Amino acid sequence: MAAKGLRLVIVGGGAAGISAASTTKAIAPETSVVLFSEYEDVAYSPCGIPFVHGREIPNFEALFLQSRQHYADVGIDLQLETRVTRVDLRERKVYVGSRAYEWDRLIIATGFDYERPDIAGSDLEGLHYVKNIRRAMEFDRLLEQIKKVVVVSASPLGIEMAGNLARRGLETHLVDESGWLMSEVADPDIMQPVEESLKSLGTKIHLGTKVLGFVGSNGKVKSVKTTTGELDCDVAVMATHKRPNNLLAREAGLEIGSTGGILVDDRMRTRVDGVYAAGDCVEVIHGGTELPVQGLSGSHAYSQGRVAAANAVGEQRSYDPVFIPWGMVGGDVHVGGVSLGETLHKMLGIPHFVAAATGISRARYYPGVTKVRVKLIVEPKTLRVTGAQMAGGEGIKERADFLGFALKRGATLEDFAWMENVYSPPIGALMEPIALAAQAGLTQVKQLRQA
Repeated sequence: MAAKGLRLVIVGGGAAGISAASTTKAIAPETSVVLFSEYEDVAYSPCGIPFVHGREIPNFEALFLQSRQHYADVGIDLQLETRVTRVDLRERKVYVGSRAYEWDRLIIATGFDYERPDIAGSDLEGLHYVKNIRRAMEFDRLLEQIKKVVVVSASPLGIEMAGNLARRGLETHLVDESGWLMSEVADPDIMQPVEESLKSLGTKIHLGTKVLGFVGSNGKVKSVKTTTGELDCDVAVMATHKRPNNLLAREAGLEIGSTGGILVDDRMRTRVDGVYAAGDCVEVIHGGTELPVQGLSGSHAYSQGRVAAANAVGEQRSYDPVFIPWGMVGGDVHVGGVSLGETLHKMLGIPHFVAAATGISRARYYPGVTKVRVKLIVEPKTLRVTGAQMAGGEGIKERADFLGFALKRGATLEDFAWMENVYSPPIGALMEPIALAAQAGLTQVKQLRQA
């Protein structure tokens, strides 16, 4: 069926769902678009929530990107606070209770759910999961009345919440059973400055510490029981693993991959004709290893939603394997990278060596200059760079974006060692830190070959 007269139903109002709806109307405005979301709002940035709690962003209203009226004006039928209870692939209908909605194309963008720990007290009031902006507003008002917070898990969200709550003046404890922050993604030497920065803000960090349970009084959490003792708290922030919300898709009979994400091809198509999926509920291919990965960033979800919508209305768009440029601020330190770091290379048994250097973000004499540490992970035979991690005070995001683009195209240590770069005292040093790391790597290679 051509795009004209198509009925498109989207289940989920996060980044993937709302970008799919907007893209559809931009490409094929005559398409009927109905979007269902369980929540009260769409088109806001949940990633900004920790920074409102820390007063870096003045209010929650700043996180909204568009109004509900905007979507009505462009012809998108938003069905908010509405839970789709069943998808019938044979009849091509979605159900809200007993009410059915027919579709010609379906995009499932049901996002993620937090892992709920199966331990004592996990049903107590006061365990806060950061997702819905309305609940975040309520939590923010509660923060005015309390003194002590325990943040469970040193994930990116956990680190952001711990830093911002400490900055707000609360006694903040960050608990994680690993040996360093963000151990599943980042290398310990990259995260060490983040740990130091969090501590300087007043965060009390408990690494190598497992949460055993939550202790309550009158139904409310009062402390967190851990392997190293009990931590008093007024609330606990649960920054646990994100799991793909695949329930609706699984019950409908769609195929689920090894990560728990819905299986899609490079056009975000499932194996059922006319059914697409995008965002945190799907798995995609990692470009460096060809392994399936899931649960990336909001920018990935947004792009996947666009690709799904374009193909659903008749265009031919592909979603390439991902190299996952990432970046964040932990305390006052910027960290980021692309693809796999040193730790994951070791864990997967991938041959590599590390080329590293510390440069500066601006001219050395310009106010505000900060150090930038760059680690390039290199394949020994071809000298192709297969990953990178960085820490510093500024410019990490831009370097991660550039490295993601370059790695996707097979850039080598030689390429980076002789790269062009901007030199302008307020924004860029004479020698780019990435180039310095690559040059150090080539020196290592030369010494080894001469040995």
